[in-house]
Amino acid sequence: MRCPSCGSLDDKVIESRSMADGESIRRRRECNACHFRFTSYEHIEEKPFMVIKRDKRREPFDREKLSRGIEHALEKRAVSTNTVDQLVNEIEEEVYTKGKLARELPTAEIGEIVLKRLNSIDKVAYIRFASVYKHFNDLDEFIKEVKKIGGQENAEEK
Repeated sequence: MRCPSCGSLDDKVIESRSMADGESIRRRRECNACHFRFTSYEHIEEKPFMVIKRDKRREPFDREKLSRGIEHALEKRAVSTNTVDQLVNEIEEEVYTKGKLARELPTAEIGEIVLKRLNSIDKVAYIRFASVYKHFNDLDEFIKEVKKIGGQENAEEK
C-alpha cells in the first residue's frame, strides 16, 4: 500500500478490524519509511447483475431505466407515486431472485415480469408498455393484445 505522506510502498499492518456489516475490513497501517499512520479499507468486489439484451449483448441492470419505463407507461394514469415505487421495488426483487445464480437475466423475462405486474394495476399502462416491449408492427398485433387482456377480464367476471 502506498503511503499517502511519502509515497513509500513499505508499510506494516498495525491493526485489522472487520466492519459491522462483515462486508469490509478496516486496516490501520504504518509506513516503515516515515512512520506515518493511515487507514485502508478492503471490500468484496461483486460481479454486477447483468441483463441479456435481445441481440445477446450484456449490460448492467439499471433500476432507473426500469423505473423510467414503468413511469412512462403509467403517465397520466391515476396511480400514486408510492404505488409506482413499490411496483419497481417488487419487480427489482423478483428479477434478482430469478437471476440469482447466474447473476443475469434476459430482457424478455424482465419484460414479462413487468407486464404481469402492470396488468394487475392498470390495463392501459399494460398496453402502453406492451406496445414498446413487444414491438408491435401493425394495428392487428395491437388489437390482439387488447383482446387478450379484455378476454382475461371477461373470464375473471364469470
